[in-house]
Amino acid sequence: MNMLLAIDVGNTTVNFGIFKSGRLVSSKKILTIKAARLRKLPFPPVNDIIISSVVPDVTKILKKTIKSNFKARPVILGEDLIVPIKNLYNKPRQVGQDRLVNAYAAYKKFGGNSIIVDFGTAVTFDCVSKKGEYLGGLIFPGLEISLNALSAKAALLPRITLERPRALIGKNTVTSMRSGIIHGYAELCNGLIRRLKKEMKGACRVILTGGHAGLLSKYCHFDSLQPNLTLEGLYLLWNYFNKIK
Repeated sequence: MNMLLAIDVGNTTVNFGIFKSGRLVSSKKILTIKAARLRKLPFPPVNDIIISSVVPDVTKILKKTIKSNFKARPVILGEDLIVPIKNLYNKPRQVGQDRLVNAYAAYKKFGGNSIIVDFGTAVTFDCVSKKGEYLGGLIFPGLEISLNALSAKAALLPRITLERPRALIGKNTVTSMRSGIIHGYAELCNGLIRRLKKEMKGACRVILTGGHAGLLSKYCHFDSLQPNLTLEGLYLLWNYFNKIK
């Protein structure tokens, strides 16, 4: 039975997914800093491996770890394979592989005119046209970056954990910060979605993904929550390239 190991290397976490006969059967998330120190991967032998990465140094380390753990040679997006999507960025190489994978997955799963909102280390909005073209998008600091910057620059503001606020109006410093970051990002998200829909014209499907998508989903206007969109996109790409070999 064919088994694929899909690896999404992000700035904060590395997501691993095992696909068996086209179905995601297990997944594991490891902090990127810890993944870079792994000497043994906690997975059974697989037939194929595909990697999307925005951290080149970690990719190099993972390739060595994979070589010592598996017979399968990893396929690296951007090096061995190019995501088959028309990229309308002025400088196409500037687009992170994860953003292209998400755009490809969204088009294959739902069709065109999509807005993908990825709540990760950075928050990214990626727009896909009716024809399946990658139009571009927006990038701004993620929730944890914003919170850490706030605590670092304001002497009286503590470091806090990200949790859903119990009320809009905070009654102390911690609950005020928590409400501010969650409701603030949700309103930012909703406002940008309204503007992007006008810009793109016609009906648009809004897809939420990324590590904090579940946390924000209660407060954002969207059509589909897809926490494993990048891993599923990697499987779809692996399947596509195997069919055209």
